[in-house]
Amino acid sequence: MSSKTPPPTGPGRRLFFQATGVGIGALLAGAGLAGQAEAAGFAPRLRENPFRLGVASGEPTADGCVMWTRLAPQPLAADGHGGMPGAGYDVQWQVAEDERFWRVVRAGTAVALPELGHSVHPQVRGLRPGRQYFYQFRVNGHTSPIGRFRTAPDTRTSGAFTFATASCQAWYHGHFSAYRDLVAQDPDVVFFLGDYIYEYGISSSNMWRNAPLPGGPHEVETNTLTDYRLRYSLFKSDPDLQAAHAAAPWILTPDDHEVQNDYADEQSQYGLSPEDFLLRRAVAYRAYYENCPLPPLALAHGPDAQLHRRLRYGRLATLHVLDTRQYRGPKPANAGEQNAPDRSILGAGQERWLYQGLRSADTRWNLLLQQVGLVKVTENRVDQWDGYPAARQRLLDVLGERGVAPSVVFTGDCHRSIAADLLADFDNPDSAVVSSEFLGTSIASDGDGAPSDNYAKDWLQHPWTKFYDGRRGYVLGRAAADAVTAEYRAVPYVRADNQAAGFSLDRFRVEHGRPGMQKVS
Repeated sequence: MSSKTPPPTGPGRRLFFQATGVGIGALLAGAGLAGQAEAAGFAPRLRENPFRLGVASGEPTADGCVMWTRLAPQPLAADGHGGMPGAGYDVQWQVAEDERFWRVVRAGTAVALPELGHSVHPQVRGLRPGRQYFYQFRVNGHTSPIGRFRTAPDTRTSGAFTFATASCQAWYHGHFSAYRDLVAQDPDVVFFLGDYIYEYGISSSNMWRNAPLPGGPHEVETNTLTDYRLRYSLFKSDPDLQAAHAAAPWILTPDDHEVQNDYADEQSQYGLSPEDFLLRRAVAYRAYYENCPLPPLALAHGPDAQLHRRLRYGRLATLHVLDTRQYRGPKPANAGEQNAPDRSILGAGQERWLYQGLRSADTRWNLLLQQVGLVKVTENRVDQWDGYPAARQRLLDVLGERGVAPSVVFTGDCHRSIAADLLADFDNPDSAVVSSEFLGTSIASDGDGAPSDNYAKDWLQHPWTKFYDGRRGYVLGRAAADAVTAEYRAVPYVRADNQAAGFSLDRFRVEHGRPGMQKVS
């Protein structure tokens, strides 16, 4: 199976990590676990509002979560530092039971350092399970917008929770109006399944959003840490994305465009040498951490980041967050390579981790959160699990094992709303259903979309595909002891403005103990 190619060794490796790494001190300071900026010397006073990129929370547990903000009074400043001086700042944070912050239950300080783009990721603990909390940040007399999050249920309970899945938010292809509808639905948590940014240069040829061209450094493809920081700043300047982050905690996993289209492990699909691509991946992963509410383990060490992880929602659901990019085998040269028995999209280590977690989960459900289509479509879709049929079969075998909790898979990437059952053997359409997969469409990528398109025939040729629609939107779900439901919601357009109203396309239900999805009338 695929294994990681290590970065340079010896002196080259040392220089590599000096160029791309972040010290443990900066990590601890940004998480509010060590240090104070005041001790490091004078920092110029911030006269402009530094909270122009909003606030966010993520990684909810039964007793807390990760909170996030990034100081950037001028988010699109060309140097990528958001208009911030090269000094550290003490950022105070508060968590309260009420929106007016009369009942503050936790408070602390995290240090925003230039090494991490003046981002902070304080982790709050000691909260009550299954409760809504409010949080905000302060620095130099400035106060951030208020965010809210709900902690996960107690590990002894099996209460239901609501969620939304989103992916693929190409800012230049359209407005993020789907997030307006998402916020109105008030989910407990959002699962973001890849392509938070896109790396391509933005020009008149691909600028479909009705807005001015950003110009300048955005005209070229991202390559440096400065480039990636600026691209996040551009995307995160969208008010509807900021509102969605403030409304609920997010659990995120990246796909390819956070680095480069269709990359596989250390291999670029566009001619970069492995050494150059690993350097690019290192700065891309670092910018990803700087701009998202991620746990400390997700901060890259050179080109490597621990992105697959497991979370728990009481006794109801185990969430398996997958990474289908960092360890995958390269694009196959022929059918023989594609069907090689040891070929993997997860890598051997992550496969073992996933199978052990699925088999040992003591919750009612296993929910898999991942990037690219698991269901069989066509052999030429080698960037999806179709390009890794042996690895897919290994996973399907485990999902179908006796004693493994029922599972539902949630997927991003395809820019279409698609619902499909997963068979024990896709070569035998009469074989047992072992799971179901809900693939979500994009927030904005590919523009307005349409109910049907040229890709529909590939998906709808199979009896296991139950639904297809090509418009923009997201999946609204609910997990309960008896069933997991998924509603496909869409907006009629995204290019003209952000005022499009959301509506329901269709709704499906997977009952516990009854394999396969049923349409909900």
